[in-house]
Formats: sequence, C-alpha cells, structure tokens
Amino acid sequence: MPLATTRHGTLHYEVVDQVAPWRERREAILFHHGIGAGAGIWAGWHPALASAYRLVAFDMRGCGRSHIPAADFAWSLDLLVEDLFAVADAAGLKRFHLVGESIGGTIALAAAIARPERVATLTVSNGAHLGASIERVEAWQRQLDSGGVKAWSDAFLPQRFHDDALSPEQLAWFAKQQEAWPRESILSALRVLIGTDLSSRLRDIRCPTLLLHPDASPFIPVPVMAELHRLLPNAELNVIGHARHGLPYSHAEQCASLLRTFLDSRTAG
Repeated sequence: MPLATTRHGTLHYEVVDQVAPWRERREAILFHHGIGAGAGIWAGWHPALASAYRLVAFDMRGCGRSHIPAADFAWSLDLLVEDLFAVADAAGLKRFHLVGESIGGTIALAAAIARPERVATLTVSNGAHLGASIERVEAWQRQLDSGGVKAWSDAFLPQRFHDDALSPEQLAWFAKQQEAWPRESILSALRVLIGTDLSSRLRDIRCPTLLLHPDASPFIPVPVMAELHRLLPNAELNVIGHARHGLPYSHAEQCASLLRTFLDSRTAG
C-alpha cells in the first residue's frame, strides 16, 4: 500500500499507470478530493485520461486510509498544502498537473501559489479562492451533534446531486464513503476554510488553469467562480449545466473529457 510520510502521520495514495511504454511520458496528474469524498471519487475520470497520463490520487488527511488526527490536532491550509506535496514527492512527481475539487480546489490554488515551479497546470472543480463561513461550520456541527455523521451525509447528498444524476449503485457507493468520515475530520477540515481569501495572490498563478463549475452549487455560486476566472491571469471557465456540488463524481466523464482536451492542447509536441 503506497504511503506518503509527513510530519504528522502517513497519507495513502494510489497510482494508475496504463500509459503504453512506447508513448511519450507526460507529466502526471495529481488529484485532491474534498470533504466527504476520497481517492475513489476520480475513478470515473480514468478512461479519458489513463492512456496518456499517469494518475495519482490520495485520501486527504482525516479520512480513508490516511492519518486520522486526534480531536486537538492543529489543522491549517499550509499543512494541507504540505500534505499535497508530500504525496507528490512520494510518487516521484517533480512537476505535475494538479486537479482539486471543493476544499481540494482551494488547497490546489494555495499549492500553485506556494510552489509554482511544481505545478504544470491547475484544474479547480467546484472549488473557490474564498473560504467557508462560521455559520456553515455551526450548521454542520448541529447536524452532526443531533443525528451523527449519517444524518449529516443524508442532508448533504441532495446538495451534491440532482435526483437523476446517479444510478442507485453510484449513489450508495458515494454515501458509504461520505458516512465513513469521522465527525472531527469533517468539522476540522471545514474550519480550515473559515476566513480564507486567496484573492490578492491569484495573480501569482501563471500556469494554465481550467475551472470546472456546476451551475447549481449551494455553496459556491457561479459569480464566485466567475470572479476567480477574472482574477487568474491564464484561465478558462466551463460552467456545467444540471449539476450540483458533486460535479466531479456525477459528471465525471464530461469533466475528464474537458480536462483531456485542455491538457492535450498544452502538451502537444
């Protein structure tokens, strides 16, 4: 089981390498999921990408097979950026294409600011440069305290997906992943975003950037993503219809196709 070592525990990651040996070795793609998800959320992206790109995904700190911190652990955005690069180093990625969704998108933006020489391109799906509010944390805490993680997950699912977005099997799989998150990890990860505002540093992100956003996220309105697009020097924006905050899972094939076109146009030759 591949593990990346950090100052505070290990992080589990997965590698998909199906690139034919006679093909040119392009820079790999590193994926960072959001709260309630895990490395498996990206499986639907593999068919469009794996023929040309090595793929690396990991369980972020606090979930899955990665380090589950104690309740008094000090979470921070800087720490989560360190985690991302620890996985990249463990997987041998000197420079890579970076994809992040939800909080993973915010972390990806911060990572591209912190170490631009490592990030070849950046993709943000249903994420933003602005963080969560204290009201959001308090609302989630009330749900968790009153009904536990399953009640929180049950309330979250309709905010992620339209009723017709997934097959029953797909929805059941995602619900199981989400319900496996520890209560403290959910709240601690969300608290990292309180007061986050990367606006003044976005001009430092010079790499080509792809923005993928649902037309109906209850957390990040389209105008917020439009503002992120305006502030980034080298970005393109795709707003995807009939989608909510679970965009990279419910619309995996469409998102992956957009990413493949984006990457191929920048790596040709």
